[in-house]
Amino acid sequence: MLFTLKKVIGGLMLPLPLLLMFIGFGLLLIVFSRFQKTGKSFIAVGWLALLLLSLQPVADGLLKPIEDKYPTWRGSERVQYVVVLGGGYTWNPAWAPSSNLINNSLPRLTEGIRLWQANPGAKLIFTGAAAQTNPVSTGEAGARVAESLGVPRSEIIVLDQPKDTEEEAAAVKATVGSAPFLLVTSASHLPRAMIFFQHAGLNPLPAPANQLAITSPLNPWERAIPSPVWLMHSDRVGYETLGRVWQWLKGVSGEPGEE
Repeated sequence: MLFTLKKVIGGLMLPLPLLLMFIGFGLLLIVFSRFQKTGKSFIAVGWLALLLLSLQPVADGLLKPIEDKYPTWRGSERVQYVVVLGGGYTWNPAWAPSSNLINNSLPRLTEGIRLWQANPGAKLIFTGAAAQTNPVSTGEAGARVAESLGVPRSEIIVLDQPKDTEEEAAAVKATVGSAPFLLVTSASHLPRAMIFFQHAGLNPLPAPANQLAITSPLNPWERAIPSPVWLMHSDRVGYETLGRVWQWLKGVSGEPGEE
């Protein structure tokens, strides 16, 4: 119940639903009250914020400092485990396997396979519980896609009980103990994940995937025209900011290893 409540409240506090509620409140004031100027102000501020967060320079300017915490893993240290954290997914057997990994999940998986190939003999671990109405777990979906891309099932471990990052850390600790491992997740999620995993007494090596904040060349109109793509990048900033607030409320905050 607490997990569902956390997801619902957190979801409503992300940029798009929050700004839509902000604009909607302004409309209510205009239609049903005498506070016309206040209502118009709410609408104007909400519209302007939505516009700015949908522009590439603003969205990626906010996201880049979070993603830059850890560089792409190019180290030579050999590991026994590559851990890929779960993300968005569904499971429709009629689809191409990789189509079932939504948004952040497929880039995590492909980076995980790259690192697994660079570490012969390592086990590839996928984490994540099943969504409430799905008989297939996030971890199992990742494993099936990895199999379809040539990873033997014997080289895969599925941890399909954890519902969030903190629980993933506990499940991984029970599986790998104190052995160093590569921790693969979205670049924006990795700083928060590292805090949970190191506070659990683990030795993760940060391996970011799914970098989104673009600094390489784009067409000029792509930077100037509002797009849901850039709004999604702003959404990641909001999601990770809320996640860090939640860590602080739980007493797990600051840099890894600090209380």
